[in-house]
Amino acid sequence: MQAEYIQDQSALDSFCQSVTSDAVLAVDTEFVRTRTLFPNLGLIQACDGNRLVLIDPLAVTDLTPFWQLLESPEIFKILHSCSEDLEVFLHAGNCKPANMLDSQIAMAFLGHGLSLGYAAMIQHYLEIELDKSESRTNWMKRPLSESQLVYAAADVRYLHQVSGQILQELETAGWFEQAMQDSTRMIDKKFQPLEPQELYLDNKQAFRLNSSQLAVLQQLYAWRYQLAVKRNLPLNFIAKDNTLLILARRKPSNVGAMASYEGIDILDVRHQGKAMLAVIRQATKTPPEHLPKPISRLDSYPGYKNIFKNLKTYLGKLAEQQQLELPVVAGKKHMNQYLSWFWELNDQHLQPEQVDLINGWRGELFEKDLLEFSKGGFKL
Repeated sequence: MQAEYIQDQSALDSFCQSVTSDAVLAVDTEFVRTRTLFPNLGLIQACDGNRLVLIDPLAVTDLTPFWQLLESPEIFKILHSCSEDLEVFLHAGNCKPANMLDSQIAMAFLGHGLSLGYAAMIQHYLEIELDKSESRTNWMKRPLSESQLVYAAADVRYLHQVSGQILQELETAGWFEQAMQDSTRMIDKKFQPLEPQELYLDNKQAFRLNSSQLAVLQQLYAWRYQLAVKRNLPLNFIAKDNTLLILARRKPSNVGAMASYEGIDILDVRHQGKAMLAVIRQATKTPPEHLPKPISRLDSYPGYKNIFKNLKTYLGKLAEQQQLELPVVAGKKHMNQYLSWFWELNDQHLQPEQVDLINGWRGELFEKDLLEFSKGGFKL
C-alpha cells in the first residue's frame, strides 16, 4: 500500500469521505514538544486498510473532517500508547476521540505487560524489526525527508496489519470490553477540565506546609500554569517546583529576600520575582475560612505499609483468579487512590465514582470482595 502525502484540503476531504463505518482506522501523530507547554502537531498518519495517508497539518489548515472521523462513534479507531496523541487532538482540534482502543492497553490484557512499545508489538506479531531512528527528528521542518515519511507510514501500516489479530485475541480471551473501557477512561481523564487551583496538590512536598503556606503555594501554582498557557511555555520555564515550594514556606516580603534562600533557582527570581511577590502578597490575604486544609500524607497513616502490602497481595489473588496480571488490575496509584478514598483523607475527598478499583469492570469483578476485605481491617 503506497502512502499518500496529503497537502491540500480536497485530498483530505476525499480520504475522510472514503472511510467507511466498517473500517478499522489506525492512527498516529508526530509532534514536537521541546520548548512548549502544548505539543506542536507535525504530521498525522492514518490507515483504514484501503488507503494510507500522511496528512500535513502545516499545509492543510482545516483538519475538521479528520477530527470528525476521530469523534465518530461509528468508526473504530486503534492507536498505540496514545496518551500524548490525545493531548495533540485536544490542543490542535479540541477533538475527543470516540470508539477508540489503545493497543498498548490491549496488549496488557493479553499478558504482555503495561508498557509494551510499538516496535516490540510489531516484532511479536510480524517478526519485523522497525527502524526508530527518525523518532526524535524535527517534524515541524519542511520538507520532510523520505526516511521520515517511511518511518511515519510504518507507524500505521503495521498497526492496521496486526489490529485484526489483536482484536481476535481480545475477544477470545474475553477482555475486549474491558480494554475498551480502560481506553475510554484514559480519554475521559485526559479531557477533564484542569483546575488551576488544585495543581499545588501535585507537589509531593506540599504535605510539609501549614494552611497559610498552602494558600500561597496554591496561588503560585495557579499563576504559573496560567502564565505557561498564555505563553505556551513548559511550566518549569516559568518557575521551578522547588522555587514555588520555598517561596510558599518562607513568604518573602521583597525580591531581595527571595534571592537569598538556599535551594531557590536564581533565574526564577530574576525573571519572575516581582510577579511571584505580587501573588504571594495577595495569597497572604486569604481569609482563614478559605485556607486549604493541611495535607494528610498517605504513608503516614497508621499501619500504611503493612496495609498496602496486604492490599497488594489480596488484589494479586483476585487478579490471578481472573487470569490477569496484577498491574492490569491495579498499580500503585490505583491502590493509593482507593486507600485515600476509603480512609477519607484530606479536604478534597474522592467521590466513589472517581475511584478506579470500584468502578467499571474492576468494580463488577472486585468491588464486593474488596470492600469486605477493607472493612475487615485489610487482614489476609
